[in-house]
Amino acid sequence: QVQLVESGGGLVQAGGSLRLSCVASGRLLSIYVMGWYRQAPGKQRELVAEITNNDGSTKLADSVKGRFTVSRDNAKNTAYLQMDSLKPEDTAIYYCYARGLYMYWGQGTQVTVSS
Repeated sequence: QVQLVESGGGLVQAGGSLRLSCVASGRLLSIYVMGWYRQAPGKQRELVAEITNNDGSTKLADSVKGRFTVSRDNAKNTAYLQMDSLKPEDTAIYYCYARGLYMYWGQGTQVTVSS
């Protein structure tokens, strides 16, 4: 089993920044990618960003390119999502995930961007 604990959400004004953290614990040998999805009210869950374990390659949704950065610290089993130049449309619940033999999910953290 893999456990994911997220932190770092909150309320911020448009143009501001937040950093989300996701700490993984448990059986981590099979995990090869970590990242975030988000889900806004009335909308489908959307992949925001992900980063691979082996070479650190990243993938970002077009809607966040140039504003969000995903990174990880393997020594701390932690992934980070740095969100800059936030917009009201970034308001959503952000879910950390880890992919291995199965998909594992964090509890979700609310990000609210006011205009």
